[in-house]
Amino acid sequence: MKYIVVLGDGMADEPLETLEMKTPLEYANTPTMDALAGKSEIGLAKTIPEGMKPGSDTANLAVLGYYPKKYYTGRSPLEALSIGVDMKATDIALRCNIVTVSDDDLPYEEKTIIDHSSSEISTEDAAILLDAVKKELENDVYKYYVGTSYRHLTIWDKGNVVELTPPHDILGKVIGSYLPKETALKEMMKKSYDILNNHPLNIERAKKGLNKANSIWFWGAGTRPALDSFEEKTGKKGAMISAVDLLKGIAVGASMTNIIVEGADGTLHTNYEGKARAAVKAVLKDGFDFVYIHVEAPDEMGHQGSIPNKIEAIESLDQKVIKLVKEEMDASNEPYRMLIMPDHPTPICCRTHTSDPVPYMLYDSRVDRKASWLYNEKEAKNSGNYVADGYKMINKLLTDDAI
Repeated sequence: MKYIVVLGDGMADEPLETLEMKTPLEYANTPTMDALAGKSEIGLAKTIPEGMKPGSDTANLAVLGYYPKKYYTGRSPLEALSIGVDMKATDIALRCNIVTVSDDDLPYEEKTIIDHSSSEISTEDAAILLDAVKKELENDVYKYYVGTSYRHLTIWDKGNVVELTPPHDILGKVIGSYLPKETALKEMMKKSYDILNNHPLNIERAKKGLNKANSIWFWGAGTRPALDSFEEKTGKKGAMISAVDLLKGIAVGASMTNIIVEGADGTLHTNYEGKARAAVKAVLKDGFDFVYIHVEAPDEMGHQGSIPNKIEAIESLDQKVIKLVKEEMDASNEPYRMLIMPDHPTPICCRTHTSDPVPYMLYDSRVDRKASWLYNEKEAKNSGNYVADGYKMINKLLTDDAI
């Protein structure tokens, strides 16, 4: 038996007037998921424990079976694992986004945050800009490390876990009241604007109609993580397929194997098919029992507030990932179970994460059942199935009993 998770990050949403009061998932053309739904168990799962913030960090830990209240020490430390930074016990890791703030004559505190991803900046461009920041601001206390796209890392020696605001939570807002209380962090962010706004690379980006990547933004502070081995915990040899350092870091912490797919970049135009083929190869040829396919695009499109692009991301997930995985697994005659779900909602209306339960679909290739439901938020709720502790979803997936 093989076990596959297809995680559409931020795929869940809320009904929208422009979509005839349907959600993007409900509105999208998803024939593969809808066909599977009639042969699957569907329902809702609460992946964010009460009192915790609805991040991809806590939610993906939960889907992988790690109770966030026990294992979560912050988002950035997980990304540090992916980048290969060996944190000391006294280190604090900070996410260092390269963001777009308004290019105007107002003081830094009065600027507005425009884009948390700087037009989905490439890692190559971001590395050039971060190097400029590093040359001016790095010292024995603060070290900068390149990550992926707009997502980078700062290590604060003998620092503190301070309260910091995720930039995607305040899109379109004036940043003053959301800046760090820690003076050194705030000053580095202010200085980064002076370093980056008129950097030659940003001048060229602006000419191309791209948002300037003109400020760093700190958030997600945390201490060195300690996750139990996924294989020791579940008895399954696992692999992770993701373009995002957070997920790669969780995999490193859980002693899972990260499978790198060329062209997988976390954007709307990521290499969906490459991820699907890598997953099938992992379980059919490379000896893995379990593979986790993480697709970032629905979440990014939710943050951007783009209804058409979020629908496109969901349809690509259906046609270029799930369909391909199902066809290849069926052709192999290897029995398998596949769990399809988001980690959290990223509703278009608010452009950030919420803690609402998410729809799940659990398919077992051994089961021949016929039902009339489809896969979306409304039908998942109407099913009556509810998993209050989302970190227990992994047990439903890995059980040997047919659903």
